[in-house]
Amino acid sequence: PPPQELQERLSYELSTIKNMGYVDYFLIVWDFIRFAKSQGIAVGPGRGSAAGSIVSYCLEITNIDPIRYQLIFERFLNPERVSMPDIDIDFCYERRQEVIDYVYEKYGKDKVVQIVTFGTMAARMAVRDVGRVLDIPYVQVDNVAKMIPMELGITIEKALKSNPELKQAYESDDVVKNLIDMSMRLEGLPRHTSIHAAGVVIGSKPLDEFVPLSRGADNVITTQFTMTTIEELGLLKMDFLGLRTLTVIQDAARMIGKKLGYDFSIDTIDYDDAKVYEMIGQGKTEGVFQLESAGMKSFMKELKPTNLEDVIAGISLYRPGPMESIPRFIACKHDPKLVTYKHPRLVPILSVTYGCIVYQEQVIRIFQELGGFSLGQADMVRRAISKKKAKEIEKERQAFVYGDAERGIKGCIANGIDEKTAQAIYDEIYDFANYAFNKAHAVSYAVVAYQTAYFKCHYTKEYMAALLTSVLDNSDKVAGYIGECRDCGIALLPPDVNRSSDRFTVEPEGI
Repeated sequence: PPPQELQERLSYELSTIKNMGYVDYFLIVWDFIRFAKSQGIAVGPGRGSAAGSIVSYCLEITNIDPIRYQLIFERFLNPERVSMPDIDIDFCYERRQEVIDYVYEKYGKDKVVQIVTFGTMAARMAVRDVGRVLDIPYVQVDNVAKMIPMELGITIEKALKSNPELKQAYESDDVVKNLIDMSMRLEGLPRHTSIHAAGVVIGSKPLDEFVPLSRGADNVITTQFTMTTIEELGLLKMDFLGLRTLTVIQDAARMIGKKLGYDFSIDTIDYDDAKVYEMIGQGKTEGVFQLESAGMKSFMKELKPTNLEDVIAGISLYRPGPMESIPRFIACKHDPKLVTYKHPRLVPILSVTYGCIVYQEQVIRIFQELGGFSLGQADMVRRAISKKKAKEIEKERQAFVYGDAERGIKGCIANGIDEKTAQAIYDEIYDFANYAFNKAHAVSYAVVAYQTAYFKCHYTKEYMAALLTSVLDNSDKVAGYIGECRDCGIALLPPDVNRSSDRFTVEPEGI
């Protein structure tokens, strides 16, 4: 039989799921994932905090062992804060629609509806729309629109500050001034509706009893409320995401199976393959999921990961904010003498990340094991810190150090940790909790990253062929990956009427 603590955690999870009323939810998710797998549609290993649940692992909703990676159930469902569970599921990019169709058939077309999203007028779009309505010549409007830089989150106001040319046109030309003033007033307003890329609502009764519906493009029925309103109404929203990488992995596995003469499954590979980590550490990660950007390559070259935990940490640290701790992390990985802990009790929690706080799960466990918080309370504090709620943060500092009898929190001092150390630990948590990343999410990504790296390392031709097929519609990427094939010493053969197929295929002498 499984060890006592696992049985206890399983029954605790099951009772929480039952008390919060989410039994049907888990069964619905289990059902459509089972359908997808039975049809040979690739399903991701999990994504987001759902990977922290043993129940999802046992139901094969996720494919990641939460115990092995020290993931926490409360980060997914917190009994002290009722909120909808959120299981996002990645499916093979080409066949995702089959899963949605299955849900339609199973629960009834009147009970399953896709969610609307409102396209808003972004800076350039606003200028073009207003110019068209005001009958300003296209060339002039086009010139103004092109002066707005193509950046994420750009506004006309920002563009006026950052582009002197635009500002000059605004100040010297009445037509341009009128155009921009009008555009600024309309910027950010809803412009048109489209169908949310992944969101689907499933109802217990026909959905027109709960939300207004409308007919979108291709006669698809959508809600008239956006995702956030749907959640506030307590309706069940599921995300069916299409992930190209899963399609690539499946294609590659099929070609490898053909080559080896038996069904090859990605689930059988070894996650401790030194050759794969060596390749990642050399920065040869072109075409590897999550690790192919220039910055990530140079990070991996310096880090030289030797196990999956290193890759998980790498994916978590490489984002604005946590990046500041990258140099310390790399130094501690290569020189164990530099690793320090403020208290021996932190060792089991922080040793996987060489003494650095990287994950939200670590923050939660420090509150639990040193401060005597329950996991649910600890998750609430983590949320308060990341939202910078000053009053709550000071109140919780008291509870962490001295305890709080009302809420049954022992506090560090009662746990044998002196006051000064406890205060110092809280300071460190406060510095890192804003940036700490959800480890369950990072593990899911790292697993897929490792799978693609494994293929690239051991079955380069098959993997590159599958990768090229997946970017057929993007000539820049095709060119990039062809260059990578050359670097790997793989010949790209011209089309051949007797041998080519509708996708890239592998031959003994090349692709």
